[in-house]
Amino acid sequence: MTQDTAHSSFTGGNLPLEPNGFVGREADVEELTDLLGVARVVTLCGAGGIGKSRLAVRVAGQVAGEFPDGVWLVELADAVRGDQIEPRVAAVLGVKPEPSRALADTLIDALGDRRLLLVMDNCESLIEESARFCRAVLTVCPDVRVLTTSREPLRVAGETVWRVPPLTLPRSDGHDLGTSEAVRLFADRATAASRAFSVTEQNAADIAGLCEALDGMPLAIELAAALCRVLTVEQINARLRDRFRLLSAGDRTAPARQQTLRATVDWSYQQLNEPERILLRRLAVFTGGWTLDMAEQVCAGNALWAEDVLGVLCDLVDKSLVLADAEVAGETRYRMLETIREYATEQLDASGEEPEFRRLHRDHMIEIAARIHRTIVRSPRPAWTEICPMLVMLDELQTNVWAAVRWSVESAGDPESALRLLVLLRWPIIAGGRFTPADKWLDRLLDAAPEDLTPSVRGDALALRGQVAFGQGDPDTAQIACAAAVGLCREAGLYGPLSGALAILAWVAIYQRRPERARSLLDDALEAVRTVDDPWHETVIRSMEGTFALSEGRAKESQRSFEAALAIAHELDNHWAAPVALIGLAQVAWLRGDLAEARAHYERALDMLQDITAHWQAITCLSGLGRIALAQGDLPTARGRLIESLRLCIGTGQRLGVARRIETLAQLALAEEDDRRAVRLAGASAAIRSAMGDAVLPPGFGARMEELLQPARVRLGDALVAQLWAHGQEMSQEQAVRYALQFDEPYETPLLLGKHPVVAPMTTLTCREWEIAELIARGMSNKAIADELVISPATAARHVANILAKLGFSSRTQVATWVIEQNRS
Repeated sequence: MTQDTAHSSFTGGNLPLEPNGFVGREADVEELTDLLGVARVVTLCGAGGIGKSRLAVRVAGQVAGEFPDGVWLVELADAVRGDQIEPRVAAVLGVKPEPSRALADTLIDALGDRRLLLVMDNCESLIEESARFCRAVLTVCPDVRVLTTSREPLRVAGETVWRVPPLTLPRSDGHDLGTSEAVRLFADRATAASRAFSVTEQNAADIAGLCEALDGMPLAIELAAALCRVLTVEQINARLRDRFRLLSAGDRTAPARQQTLRATVDWSYQQLNEPERILLRRLAVFTGGWTLDMAEQVCAGNALWAEDVLGVLCDLVDKSLVLADAEVAGETRYRMLETIREYATEQLDASGEEPEFRRLHRDHMIEIAARIHRTIVRSPRPAWTEICPMLVMLDELQTNVWAAVRWSVESAGDPESALRLLVLLRWPIIAGGRFTPADKWLDRLLDAAPEDLTPSVRGDALALRGQVAFGQGDPDTAQIACAAAVGLCREAGLYGPLSGALAILAWVAIYQRRPERARSLLDDALEAVRTVDDPWHETVIRSMEGTFALSEGRAKESQRSFEAALAIAHELDNHWAAPVALIGLAQVAWLRGDLAEARAHYERALDMLQDITAHWQAITCLSGLGRIALAQGDLPTARGRLIESLRLCIGTGQRLGVARRIETLAQLALAEEDDRRAVRLAGASAAIRSAMGDAVLPPGFGARMEELLQPARVRLGDALVAQLWAHGQEMSQEQAVRYALQFDEPYETPLLLGKHPVVAPMTTLTCREWEIAELIARGMSNKAIADELVISPATAARHVANILAKLGFSSRTQVATWVIEQNRS
């Protein structure tokens, strides 16, 4: 603390007034207030800039009434090694030294049985002296409480260590921006720096991103907020990569080491011994987090033995430079705040060790991936209880995987090692729905010169690229990648990836409405997978057979294929493949109109996904359950499931999935008789699909849109529906998602007549086309339609073609069936 204080009597206290508003940490203050009622010594631990001192003064002020002899703040920020702590405490309390007597004894006598609270700030400068003094006070003075702040614990008997957390950050979807402590602090300090500042829809995402990049660290946030007097939030965010230079103008009255972000971290680093400095800078190769085993494998060597890593790591945790997070898969996960990691990266680079330890980190990621792959495919097949902890840990290591891939490509010039890492993670990537950023890295790596890659690695990676494209609903990319993969995989004898590539090509053929080619490719895929013992790929092929049969309305055949896939999945104890088959069986039941059975399959699949990451499967289950609830008229349940599905879908980067979810929410809005909302959402969904190209328009898409728009046209009129549709079409994907999730809030932009062009939705059938569709339903040929309407056969044929294109159908029978169902409803 740095504020001037005026000493009063020994029964008063010297807590300074707070210089500005205290923002957030309400729960922390409440917890610490209760803690001081039962604990003799409480130490607030945390990294520099985390807000220990400010929190201590706030808590002390809250409990001041419980200490009749006062609350006294002892500043140790400017202390250096060799200083004594007793003179500082005595000066604060007004205790004078006695001749021929140790000041410590005089001080303890003066404290005696007084009931007071000592707040000792920044004890890390005199950690041993602070510990010794607190031990003496605890022994002799029963009614004295001590609240300390330090970057490491005092380690005295009776001490309660309370780790000061970062300020809370907003959720990734940004819907709790106003409740985030970090955002509230930034807004408060930015407003003080610039009267023109305010949180708006335009800068909200940048503020959230800024607070997240600064780890919710109060000092860093306050320094960034002060820049709002000269920069916009977007400018600050853009320059944050060089955070130490950017955040370099703090409070002039603060100690020098607290005036800039660099000075704060620099001071902490200088207090470390050499082994601690070595390990801290080497740990910078980890992105996101690591385990003890990983630290021992990667960071040992060159003046740091593997057996010493645990002790040094514990010291770094004690000094608040490394955080010990919750247990993951039976192991403690460690991480650094990003500000500390960036500083440690600079030190690693300056040491000259960076290339060596980046390589060790990459190789260790490959070793972990190989271990997971061997476990998954080994024979005898492992139980899911053995696989699951590995996958949970892999989730925690995702950022490390991508960091290793990036280093291999950009620094080591080694694309083959990067591709080896990715293909070893084939099943976690595909089954876990980790399509982003796998797609971008695969594209970049496969664009490398062919001579830089062995045919087997290239073929395997191309097959994986096609499978990722399949998961993203991108048939064009899937076809190009898998067609190139087939020859290379045959040449290299990679029959598992070969079968996978052939299965994806079959899916593309299904999408292109080429059933004969799809059947042939599936047969080839099954033949390839039977060449080797690869039941994982066989489940993929069996499920694809089920999808193919379902697309042609062959429900019984589809059910048999999905049941075969489910039997293999159960034999493997595979909680990835089983839900895929269960989802297929749910879709078969839906087609038969058995909603109860469909719901049971979806719920069973969702239950199997509780402990693992399998986003696209979970999204499909939630969406399916939402559609079932909607069909049964249970609108609250439908809303809950569909919103949950959309929220999960946003984080996967799957635009097609987002469009599908928004379309279903449009159907829900129609059921709730909110026609305006329904049409806007329908327009937004169609716009997202259109931006991806015509290839992503599934069979019957236009018919579904027509079913949604027709009731709205009856109630609102064609002109208003067209205007609402245009309004939805103008939304960006982010605006559409935000609108879809805000069921209780109207879309902010008012609908003004004439503002939007009155253009009919692309799916709308004209009156003439409706008339011809009715005639198709009556079984009339083009010639008979032409005779009935007194038009030429060519004109009739053109109208029929337009109807098929708009409704997304491939046959007159589908049109007839749809018209009959529409008339019935």
